[in-house]
This record gives sequence, C-alpha cells and structure tokens, in this order.
Amino acid sequence: MADGFEALGQVAVVTGGGSGIGQALCRLLAQFGFHSVVVADLDIDAARRVAADINETYPRRPAVALELDVADSRSVEATVEKIETGIGPVDLWCSNAGIHTGAGLGEISDWRRCLDVNLMGHVNAARAVIPRMARRGNGHFVVTASAAGLLTDFRCAPYAASKHAAVALAEWLSITHAGDGVSISCVCPEGVRTGMTRPDSLEAGVSTNFLEPKDVASEILEALKTRRFLVLPHPRVAEYEQRRAADRENWLGPDACRPTQADAGDAIGGCVLRSRRRRCHKLLPNSHIR
Repeated sequence: MADGFEALGQVAVVTGGGSGIGQALCRLLAQFGFHSVVVADLDIDAARRVAADINETYPRRPAVALELDVADSRSVEATVEKIETGIGPVDLWCSNAGIHTGAGLGEISDWRRCLDVNLMGHVNAARAVIPRMARRGNGHFVVTASAAGLLTDFRCAPYAASKHAAVALAEWLSITHAGDGVSISCVCPEGVRTGMTRPDSLEAGVSTNFLEPKDVASEILEALKTRRFLVLPHPRVAEYEQRRAADRENWLGPDACRPTQADAGDAIGGCVLRSRRRRCHKLLPNSHIR
C-alpha cells in the first residue's frame, strides 16, 4: 500500500465495533488482511457477535471481542496493555465509539455524556496508544467525528460541540505527530444508515443522502492507504464548510436553519439550510449518529 500501509501481520482495534460503522470497519479490516481485529464495545454481547462472524468467515485472522468503556481512562489504558501483551502491538486504532443525546441546549447530564464519549473517548485512546506507536515509529489513529464537527447540529448543542472538539483534537494530534510516523485521520460523515438513524433515513426526503456503514468503512480504508487526514464520505460537506467559512454571518443568519413546509419530508432526517435570498444547501442534524 502507498506510504507503507500494510495489513499483513498487523493488529487493529475498533471501538464501538459492535454496530454501525464500527462493525463494518471490523469486517472490512479482516477482509483486507489484518492479522487480528479487536472488536471493542461497551456492549460485549454485540462485540462477541461481530467477532464470531469474522472468525467464521476468516478463521485464519482471529477477531477478539473486548468490553470497553472509552470514557474510562483506566479501562482504556488496561485494554491497550492487554492487547499489546496478549495479541501484539496495536498498528491501527479506530476511535469510533460515539453517542448522540440531548435536545437543544440539553441537560448537564447530556453534556457530560457527550463530552465523555465523543471527546474524552478519543483523548483516552490517544494518551494510551499513540505514545507506543510513536516509539515504534509507525501507527495509524482514526477519529470518527461527524459533519456536525465541521458544520453544526442545530438540534443538539452537546453533540455539535463535542464533535467540533473531536475535530480540533484530531487536527492537534496530526500536527503534533507529523514527524514520528503516526498518521491521524478524522472521519466526518453526514447521514449514515445505522440502527440509531434508520427511522430518520426511512422518513427523510429523496435528497437526503444516507450511506451504508460499509461505504463509510471503505472510505476510511482508502484514506489509510494514503495517510489522508480528512475523510469525507459525503463530498458535499467540503463545499458546505467552505461556504460557512466564506460567509459565516449568512451561515448564522435568522433564516439559516428554518425548514419550510415544502421540506417537511426532510425535517426528521435533516433541516434545509437557507441563505437569506435562496435555497443554499442541506445539513443533516440527526444523521451523524453511528
């Protein structure tokens, strides 16, 4: 692979691996040839089902299920030590676990949960595994953020803020570790059809582009091959981010996030964003959940 990305003999860890994008990543990495895939999830039963499926399909590439609370720094540190001692050095860590909770400004408990998982989950993993990768001079660390981290989620402040923080963390990690052989990738999808978003995706309008988890997993793998930082499974997010930066006042204007009656079919899956004069583009506020 380009820039030295090889799967042969390597160990991959995927948090939130029991469902959604994480599940698709685990299966794709096993298919790609990773020596061992660790399916880490707070829901150990879900993790075991994914690992069993991989082991049945790829018996020579063992998958292991581990229970992991990414918000617990000691649990993350202990898990990394257990993997590196019992399985092998971690070559790829996909920090994928995430939650969406709260409405509007939310409750204090919503903020704590979102920040604990959507931000500190990445921080805990980075602190535990990246120094080991840096000492070895090679490794890949993937942060699953959201298009909400580049744009916003107008219906959930805790989620939007936590995802912006995740993007900022990924950028800091990329800058800081640019010279020590560790590549950082940041994944910012819009709508992904998972168990949590399926009702939204079924009721959203035809212009709402929900991807399957396997499509996002494929985009991540392609980014790893070239050590690309920003992974945008929905390319239009790049255009939206440029518009936001070029005219922030208009982006924040009173008509920026106001769906019309004609857009009612998209109201569950997303909200049409408008400029003051014309229909501009769409952001999917609830569809960033995995």
